[in-house]
This record gives sequence, structure tokens and C-alpha cells, in this order.
Amino acid sequence: MPEYDVIVLGTGLKECILSGLLSAAGKKVLHIDRNAYYGGESASISPLEELYKRFQVPCPPKSMGQGKDWNVDLIPKFFLGNGLLVKMLVYTGVTPRYLDLKVVQGNYIYRAGKLHKVPATEADTTNSDLMGMFDKRRFRKLLQFIQNFENGTPRTYQDMDPKRTPMRDVFKHFEVGPDVIEFMGHSMALQQTDNYLDQPCVNTIQRIQLYMESLSNCNHSPYLYPVYGLGELFQRFARLSPARGGTFMLNKPVDDIVMDKEQVVGIKSGKDLFRCKQLVCDPSYVPSRVYRQGQVIRVICILDHPIKNTNDAHSCHIIIPHEQVHHKSDIYICMMSYGHNVATSGKYIAVVSTTVETAEPEKEVQPALALLEPIQEKFVSISHVMAPTDDGRRSQIFVSRSYDATNHFETECDDISDLYYRITGTKFTTGDIQRGESDDEEKK
Repeated sequence: MPEYDVIVLGTGLKECILSGLLSAAGKKVLHIDRNAYYGGESASISPLEELYKRFQVPCPPKSMGQGKDWNVDLIPKFFLGNGLLVKMLVYTGVTPRYLDLKVVQGNYIYRAGKLHKVPATEADTTNSDLMGMFDKRRFRKLLQFIQNFENGTPRTYQDMDPKRTPMRDVFKHFEVGPDVIEFMGHSMALQQTDNYLDQPCVNTIQRIQLYMESLSNCNHSPYLYPVYGLGELFQRFARLSPARGGTFMLNKPVDDIVMDKEQVVGIKSGKDLFRCKQLVCDPSYVPSRVYRQGQVIRVICILDHPIKNTNDAHSCHIIIPHEQVHHKSDIYICMMSYGHNVATSGKYIAVVSTTVETAEPEKEVQPALALLEPIQEKFVSISHVMAPTDDGRRSQIFVSRSYDATNHFETECDDISDLYYRITGTKFTTGDIQRGESDDEEKK
């Protein structure tokens, strides 16, 4: 009867990364997926015919080229160049040795019906039409303050307590206008709503610092994306797992989760019983232990042209701030192409996503779809966002959250870090595993 420290159910990106982190920390891990393919709801689809089949659309036309040239991610998300996901991958040994990451060419924000480049260099700031001449000067001063800011070093605070001063007051201190606040908050700090304005400024300042550090590493934009798409991640983890004593099993049904009183002790798969001390899984494996938080709409669009006003970029990241389109949440667009080897030559894949707020989700993303016209093919999905009902400590069953609407991995990494802490009692920070406290304990 095989026994493992941890059994991981599902091969979504979160589960794969957690499996890698736990294996690297010395745990014996069994990784199982009921599907015959990696990725679950975050799978990478190839060949193209499989995507059409999945969405019950007639076969692709000949103009789409060879189906094997396509790798379409159902939930594409970009990496911040200096973000936590990259640190996690380095810790697990997946990159840079095993994964080819390529810079995303541009970062844009939508304003007044048009796309504008988020300044990446001093020249960009000088030429930017996102702000006026006086705001450019104030923006530079604010950036200098943020660059010099060190949490725990009061001389860098400029008489503003980072744990008490709301971000709104920081913007007011530097006298920047609403246009600057919008693109800094949403495109640099990657805040999804404007609630951050009335919260302590330290979090937003550190988010902008991360953005700037990533930008300095990548030049054109702060974002990276794997050549051949996110599917490469699944395969790298599967190949690396045996070297760490782990085991991957695909196409393996999970018939029952075995409990001893209130604590998990294993899973049953057909005639097989696999014992474990802890269980990690995505929400689909434990429907009784999750609840619905909302919905996300994603629209996969195939184009034969780059997006207008992006300087003919082969890849780009776009945010539509919610106030620009009278929405409560931002709308996101990520675009990849043959430049990242995810489409045949001359083709582009743009994915639009947002949190659903009405009974007509497609109408909510029309401003984004209008930017992509003409669209050759469109695939629409609406998925539930599920969250665990408890922290898993009593049952030792730890459930990940569903993927949100953002097109970057920072929020997903927060969930991975939280799961890692609850599973191991240690906190993942800057590539090292350190003894730490949970966020709830820190607040106490």
C-alpha cells in the first residue's frame, strides 16, 4: 500500500507549482489527474482542432494553417519578470534551465476609447500622452520616492507612515492628477479596484516597486511568457518530479477521499488505495468543501493582425480600468502570437477576461472586443470562481482557489503562498523557505 507525505489532485498551474515546491522541500509527493492531459481548467490546447472540438465549433478553416502549430492556453497569464512566480520556478529548478521565457513586447492601458503605452523609459514618459507636462514632472518625483522607499527605514518615508497613510494621501502629497493615479494604480500596482486608495500605502508602493524591478530586467515591458505557452510548465514539472522522488499519474480516476474521523488518510482509485498525510486539490475534486464567489468570462479570439495602436506588437498586455467602461472590475487583454510559438505564422491569440457583473457577460467585454476587430474566430467561456470553505488544517485537505480574471500571476501566487504556509508551517519568501507567521497571526 503506497504511502506519501502529500497527494496532489489535479495538474492545474497552481497544483503543479505546489507539487514542485513541496518536492523541493523534501516531501514525497504523488500527483494525480483524472484527465488524460495536464492542466485541468488551465490546460494548453494543441492541436487547434482540439480547441474547436472543445467549444463545439466546426473544424478550423485551412487559413488557420497546421493545427500542430497552435498551443492555446485556456487561462493565459503573464509572469512579472521579478515576480514571485519566477522565484518559485527557480526554487523548484524548472527555470531557467528547463523553461524558455520571452519578453512580452508591450504594456498598454485603455483611456477614452484608445490604447496608450504605459511609460517604460524616460523617453516614454517624455512622449507620453497619458499625462500633461506638469504631471510628468510630479510623476517622476513620485517614482523616485517609490524607488528609494524601504519598509522599516523611516528616513525614506518623507513623513508618511506607510502602515497608516492611505495611498490617496501619497498621491495628494505629490500632487499628481487623476490620469496618473489611474495608470499607476491599475497598470503598475495592478490593483483590480480603487479600494486600495483608502488602504495603507505600503502594499501599493511595494507593488509598484516590483513592477519597476521587473521592467528594469525586461526593458520593453515587465512581463514574460513561455515559448510554446504555459503547457511547457506542466511538462517540465512532470519530467522533473521523478528526480525529486515524486510520481505523476494521468488518466487516473479519483473514486473516493478516505478519512479517519475528520482527517484525510488517503484516496481510492479503482482497486488502488494510496495513503497520505496531506491532500492538495483543485476545487473540482471536493465540491462539498468549496463555495462560489462569482464568475469570470473569458473570450479567446484568433486574429490575423496585431492589435491597433500597439506598434504592431507580437505580444502585449492591456488593462481597461473599470471607470473607463462603467464597470466595477477591470477588463484584461493578453495577446500572444507566432512570436511565442503559440500560433501559426501571421496569427495572433488575444484573450479577454473580466469578473462577471450582469446577466449578459458578453456585453460587459464589448469595449475590449472592439479593440480586436476584425476577429476571425471567437470562443467564449464562463467559469465559476470557487473558494475553500475552510483553511484545511483540521482535515489536512487543502483546496486551491479558482483562477481569477487577471492576466498576470501575482494574485495566483498569493494563493500558492498561502497554501504552502498552511501545508508546511513555513513561509515562502524571495526564493527561500523561512519560518514565518500567517497573515492572520501577523495582524494579531
